[in-house]
Amino acid sequence: MTSNVGSSVIEKGGRGMGFDLDYDEKDTSYNRIKSLVQEELKHYFRPEFLNRLDEMIVFRQLTKLEVREIADIMLQEVFERLRTKEIEIQVTDRFRDRVVDEGYDPSYGARPLRRAIMKLLEDSMAEKMLGGRDYRGRFSHHRCRW
Repeated sequence: MTSNVGSSVIEKGGRGMGFDLDYDEKDTSYNRIKSLVQEELKHYFRPEFLNRLDEMIVFRQLTKLEVREIADIMLQEVFERLRTKEIEIQVTDRFRDRVVDEGYDPSYGARPLRRAIMKLLEDSMAEKMLGGRDYRGRFSHHRCRW
């Protein structure tokens, strides 16, 4: 089971967490945030339910770089699917940046990335193909226009 209960605590308390902190500082900050999230859970769920949970894992916020890496993996999956249809595609760095900007939410992490890729890449490619444009055996370069 996953829940976004406590995400606002992580969002506020997560600032400053990252690779610039030494190990002890990260550990202390994580424990403090975990305690605050546990308190938040007590206000949201009944004790009978919380008692049934074996373990609670609190995830830290993703950095922009981590979201970019996730976006690259998702884009590669789309490129592979298109290759099976004999379509080769590349996207610019500016396009990738837009996917990250539109597909990242501090509260939800990288979950909205899939929708951003569908909206910005897959939907536009599908519209062009449905409009009669045949990309098979061709190369397409997708740019960001804004």
